[in-house]
Amino acid sequence: MKHSDLWLVVPAAGIGQRMKAECPKQYLKISDRFILDITLSRLLDNAPFKGCMVPLNSRDQWWPDSESANDDRIQTCTGGNERADSVLSALHALDGQADDNDWVLVHDAARPCLHPHDLSNLIDTLFEHPVGGLLAAPVADTLKLAGRGAEPEVEETVDRSQLWRALTPQMFRFGALKSALELCLKSGHGVTDESSAMEFSGNMPLLVEGRADNLKITVPSDLGLAEFILSRQ
Repeated sequence: MKHSDLWLVVPAAGIGQRMKAECPKQYLKISDRFILDITLSRLLDNAPFKGCMVPLNSRDQWWPDSESANDDRIQTCTGGNERADSVLSALHALDGQADDNDWVLVHDAARPCLHPHDLSNLIDTLFEHPVGGLLAAPVADTLKLAGRGAEPEVEETVDRSQLWRALTPQMFRFGALKSALELCLKSGHGVTDESSAMEFSGNMPLLVEGRADNLKITVPSDLGLAEFILSRQ
């Protein structure tokens, strides 16, 4: 069997409305660099990817000013309205370059704090796995289930012993992930991440424990925290 190559997909077509900024959150800056540039460089400089596909919004006007636009390891395509649409668009764009047995790692554009050790551990752990898996962190907080009334009263305290927070990258075989996403979109099944698509197709991903500081920038206060995490790494 041909040796499996590694490919990277970083969907960057989102608008990020919760940031209430003048540009999508992946183009906000930390230490004078776009978040997207930090994210891409931390992945591409720390693993032997054969190539990278970045789905962009059709109205994206910031990409030409990024460092990544001049990186010959990176290709772009037009993304979709939802994350799953963008990832599937990227996989279709890679058809003919990637083989079905190759590995594809999907990572959030707004997660610039991925530690290189977590990236290498994910790849090493999953490279011979039949399905693939994802970085995840055990839930540390006490969880409360709210009732369905108008006021959010506690209905019960949830057992957290088997609960994990899904992180990225998520790593699956190219052909299997493409088929799983196509199946979900055809069936109208909601896809929150690549793992959920694989689960729907009957494949159970492996959880690989990662660092809890693999932060996804979502609200304005996350910017300062991400800058602090990066300075400590």
